Amino acid sequence: MGRVITSDEEYRPRPSRRGSRPRTKQRPDYADAVRGVIVSVDRGRYRVIAGTDLASASAKAPVVTCVRAAHLRRRAIVPGDRVSMVGDTSGDHGTLARIVAVDERTTVLRRSSDDTDPTERVVVANADTLVAVTATADPEPSWGFLDRTIVAAFDAGIRPLLAVTKTDLTPADLIRERFADVDVEIVECGFDEDGLPRTDALLPHLTDRQSVLLGHSGVGKSTLINRLVPGAGRATGSVNENTGSGRHTSSSTWALPLPQGGWVVDTPGVRSFGLAHIDPDAVVSAYEELTPATADCPRGCTHAEDAVGCALDAWVGSGAAGPAGARRLRSLRRLLGNLA
Repeated sequence: MGRVITSDEEYRPRPSRRGSRPRTKQRPDYADAVRGVIVSVDRGRYRVIAGTDLASASAKAPVVTCVRAAHLRRRAIVPGDRVSMVGDTSGDHGTLARIVAVDERTTVLRRSSDDTDPTERVVVANADTLVAVTATADPEPSWGFLDRTIVAAFDAGIRPLLAVTKTDLTPADLIRERFADVDVEIVECGFDEDGLPRTDALLPHLTDRQSVLLGHSGVGKSTLINRLVPGAGRATGSVNENTGSGRHTSSSTWALPLPQGGWVVDTPGVRSFGLAHIDPDAVVSAYEELTPATADCPRGCTHAEDAVGCALDAWVGSGAAGPAGARRLRSLRRLLGNLA
């Protein structure tokens, strides 16, 4: 047992472990921080390439491995984010720098795991083009996925584009008809004589831009990336003959430099693309061929099939929505039903 204190004179307070120096409210200004852009994220390690944005960053610039500062631990940092870093930014093997600031984003592409999950997942930051990759067959087009990615692109202020693969198996006529009245570019990427996807029609839409590619597994997205960026080495896979679905091959998100200028962000194959974070009005506005009819709908109209006074059915019936109007209306109502 310790000694028993019998008087106040014998009492000696313990020294404070925190010390006597008051904490300063001044924070470092990081005036010497190096600017860069996130090109990949993997288990708490961020790969950053020097440059103010991906369009100006050099593909030959050193890639710096970073961790994020403690004050950013609650901040999601994704490929495309413009950051400031301090520490060893040489990019040499075994070196580590620290991300101390993240710039405000110009665009944010988000998704949720499903339409009832309120948790947002940021896919990429500061992209200006979204390329939804789909095959005409093997596997069949996922109309729901294509509709959702286009809606997400419009909501984020990103230009949508459809890259259609495997047109040697089935023509892209049905895809073109379905999206004929939507403000989305459709580019065919059929196979050449060597069995590789053609990229000559797609490249002009990607050069000097920051693009993100999305697609279900098995549609040929990784094969397309490997053709666009020689030496990328993105894993490719085949389609399951029993289920008609592709297996996941790319397991991480990477920003890759195009030889002609610009960058493409390759994402893992996605199984679902939830829109829980998107307001229903934003979904309606993405269907530009249907939007004019909503001016004649009653206030608070849900635009559901049984909604009293909804003007969409008469609009589609008159042919004003184009030849694909009925299918587009069904697609819109399906999305709105999932968000309800």
